[in-house]
Amino acid sequence: MTRKVDDFRLRLGKHELVPIMIGGMGVDISTAELALEAARLGGVGHISDAMLPTVTDRRYDTDFVKTKLTQYKYNLENSDKTDIKFDLGQVSEATRLHVSKTMEAKRGPGMVFLNVMEKLTMNAPRETLKARLEAALSAGIDGITLAAGLHLGSFAMIEDHPRFRDAKLGIIVSSVRALQLFLRKNVRSNRLPDYIVIEGPLAGGHLGFGLDWQKYDLATITLEVMEYLKAEKLDIPVIPAGGIFTGSDATRFLEIGAAGVQVATRFTVAKECGLPSDVKQEYFKTSEADIEVNNVSPTGYPMRMLKHSPAIGSGIRPGCESYGYLLDANGRCSYIDSYNREIALHPDAKKIEVYDKTCLCTHMRNFKLWTCGHYAYRLKDTARKQADGSYELLSAEHVFKDYQFGTDNRIALPE
Repeated sequence: MTRKVDDFRLRLGKHELVPIMIGGMGVDISTAELALEAARLGGVGHISDAMLPTVTDRRYDTDFVKTKLTQYKYNLENSDKTDIKFDLGQVSEATRLHVSKTMEAKRGPGMVFLNVMEKLTMNAPRETLKARLEAALSAGIDGITLAAGLHLGSFAMIEDHPRFRDAKLGIIVSSVRALQLFLRKNVRSNRLPDYIVIEGPLAGGHLGFGLDWQKYDLATITLEVMEYLKAEKLDIPVIPAGGIFTGSDATRFLEIGAAGVQVATRFTVAKECGLPSDVKQEYFKTSEADIEVNNVSPTGYPMRMLKHSPAIGSGIRPGCESYGYLLDANGRCSYIDSYNREIALHPDAKKIEVYDKTCLCTHMRNFKLWTCGHYAYRLKDTARKQADGSYELLSAEHVFKDYQFGTDNRIALPE
């Protein structure tokens, strides 16, 4: 008998879940609506904490971006961004607002987690990360997935919070070595992660690999992690992610001992996803040749995206006074350096082009940087093409259930 994802269950403490986790795509691409559907259907959905002050401005009519810009408007023409700081109270309030509103709306047996990126350094890496983590726990999030970084000090930041041992806490790693570093550094907290997401080289967005990502394989890394945990007598659920496009793909991982799978790319074309409809059509239309891994992110991590993303080559003025989420502890961002270089080279140009880096904050906020998984070119096979040449958007429930019940490498089209 052919097995399917629904024949397995993900166990996190006392919770028994459909072993499907929707990954956390920022900036509000993994919307509350998408995460809530996953939870309603018995799985795990993520919301993202990437740039939450601007997300809450859109969702809940706050004015965090306007307030910050007003405060630092004097600095717009200045290349030195050292003084631009986030108000920690506003950072906490944005997190609290988005998390609490999402949790109030939650229905069903599943869970909602928050994806928290260490690489959102915000000109005060430790302080802003601590504020976001504590606010999410206080607002009642079911769990937190530590992402985009090694998070060697993240458990210590929140170990005094009353929900530190109550909420589910997980870590995303791309190698055994990264996991070993995390466990070794956090042993003092006397608390293991509740789950480990193994993000492979075919994932979307930022990758935990270099430009030699083709040398690596998710199944191999997953087995290495599971063998390491077994040798250390550690019983921690392992959840592979990246390039898992069908229910059959997912089942193969469950059959070798994975506790669940994390998926995201197929949900980018769901109605509940936060991408604008015209961008979703770009994803449907894309070919394999349209997808690249490049180094345009100021974080230093390679990123996978559609190569015709409007953000690539865009020489817009750095938006740090409004945003500034990637400023390091010294108020630096590599996009500012690249932008200033091009300004110096072309002082009379009306329009500047910058190809080696991009203003990630502004372009992600405006949905101009189209990150995607390796198999995004297969999205056209998941939906029906309409008479006008566009593709019919899917429901998150349809995609979720196709993973849950799909067999024989087939993809079910909507009825």
